[in-house]
Amino acid sequence: MKFVNALNYHHLRYFYEVARAGSLTRAAAALHVSPSAVSVQIQQIEAQLGAALFERRSRQLLLTEAGRIALDHAETIFATGEELMQTLKSGSAIRPASLRVGALATLSRNFQVAFLAPLRGKEALRLHLRSGTLRELLTALGAHQLDVLLTNTLPARENDAAWTAHKLAEQPISVIGPAKRGRRKPKVSAILAHEALIAPTPENHIRGDLDAYIQQIGITPRIVAEVDDMAMLRVLTRAGLGYGIAPPIVVRDELKAGELSDYGRLGELTETFYALVPKRRFPNRLVAQLLTAQRPSGRRHID
Repeated sequence: MKFVNALNYHHLRYFYEVARAGSLTRAAAALHVSPSAVSVQIQQIEAQLGAALFERRSRQLLLTEAGRIALDHAETIFATGEELMQTLKSGSAIRPASLRVGALATLSRNFQVAFLAPLRGKEALRLHLRSGTLRELLTALGAHQLDVLLTNTLPARENDAAWTAHKLAEQPISVIGPAKRGRRKPKVSAILAHEALIAPTPENHIRGDLDAYIQQIGITPRIVAEVDDMAMLRVLTRAGLGYGIAPPIVVRDELKAGELSDYGRLGELTETFYALVPKRRFPNRLVAQLLTAQRPSGRRHID
């Protein structure tokens, strides 16, 4: 077998150490060589791959998109090498696919699970999940640390935005409460006027829509809890603290089991879920598979 322009794994090891250390000096110390020797090795692997792997900002070395992809492969290559040493004990190594998913900390867990469901059964998948604020996750997306960002808030888009938004789903906002008893179903307006309510915090767009709606119909609500996390809103509603204001997907399992009931939607109020995907030269194929799985319901791409 003839190897033409084969990858130099010695160079790859040097790159791997610099990527992990974030510094030529620290990597050189770990490798017991001079920083200049490490720098030469990095230049050689960049020349061989035909792409810059690092971007220098002030005194920091930051991975480029190509660098992030190279690090993904390097981690897999060296992990496989370690597994190879134990092949006789543990069997053949399986190379895992990798997917980095970011999601707003307040986003419905049920929605996140439903989005990732098409990947169920992929034994070789290595899934990395990260939650945080929109600002934190957008920064991570721009730094090639995430392959997709799940959000229910579409950020302001600059002309040079490094991501594309895909509309995944749109859910009505409903009044969720204890399981219905008897045949009579109270009206949504009556629940809003007389029952204790669990509502999102003012920072959530749902709360703004709720306030506008109740003002429109002339009701003064009794809000007993304000929650910024849909998972906590679900728990408090299930505990009977009050009627929750949320998309039905938040309490999907409880509705299916008959533990809670959907008493109706709040006018035309909705919550929209998006996937923000970075514009990359080398996109993650798993993201494309997930987006394709969402399309039968008429979901669309947003420029």
